[in-house]
Amino acid sequence: MKVLGIGDNVVDKYVHLRLMYPGGNALNFSVFAKKAGVDAAFIGVFGDDHEARHVEHTLRELDVDISRCRYHSGENGCARVTLEDGDRVFLGSNEGGVTRLHPLELSEEDKDYLGGFDLIHTGLYSHTGHLLPELEALGIPVSFDFSDDFTDSQVERFIKHADFAFFSCSHMTDEETQNYIHSKRIKEGQILVATRGGDRSIAYDGAKFYFQMPDSVEAVDTMGAGDSYITAFLLSFLEKGNIQAAMAEGSRLAAQSCLVEGSFGYGVHY
Repeated sequence: MKVLGIGDNVVDKYVHLRLMYPGGNALNFSVFAKKAGVDAAFIGVFGDDHEARHVEHTLRELDVDISRCRYHSGENGCARVTLEDGDRVFLGSNEGGVTRLHPLELSEEDKDYLGGFDLIHTGLYSHTGHLLPELEALGIPVSFDFSDDFTDSQVERFIKHADFAFFSCSHMTDEETQNYIHSKRIKEGQILVATRGGDRSIAYDGAKFYFQMPDSVEAVDTMGAGDSYITAFLLSFLEKGNIQAAMAEGSRLAAQSCLVEGSFGYGVHY
């Protein structure tokens, strides 16, 4: 199995600790996949600051393929966060930095490279919405994370290109979540998954709903928990084709992620 995350890379700066950790939805997917023993790559845009060098160094240390990444002068993606009872709270960001200012464009060489993967994952914060028709045309399964502050217009614009769509729906009731993902499925074979924090996650495949309670842990830091759920779900489903088993695996890895500082560690002082 060979998978790719394309889009956002950031440092999450924990203002109360003066520590920064590598992160970003697409980057986290690649890292969690690599840690699971899968051949994983990442394509994104790096700035030329200390933050970018730390993320790049970490990915090289983890042996994630970054050979197709871009480099531009400017600030790397950066978010400011703090913790409240183990739950990460975002305080602000530079909205992706160079990733937003220099959107990725795919060359023919890039497309040839992408053709060697079994799945591509990206998301709302990746600034890759313009690439989705090209990614879909490759004939490789595409996963898209809508996170928790999606709008209906964004969902309607992007979901038609996704084979897997993920939503963070802690702001919805169980019934509202089921109704929402039921109403948004528009593509044959498409699987929609909604995570809901400490409540059960819900998946829908066009025929039935699936439910999975989260594994219970005393969270140290919830940063990256949703991304770890997504990664474990996708890897399990690609291997076994079983939605319920994939949800159980997602819940297991998300709980483990909550015991690690930052998305996956590697914090340094700033």
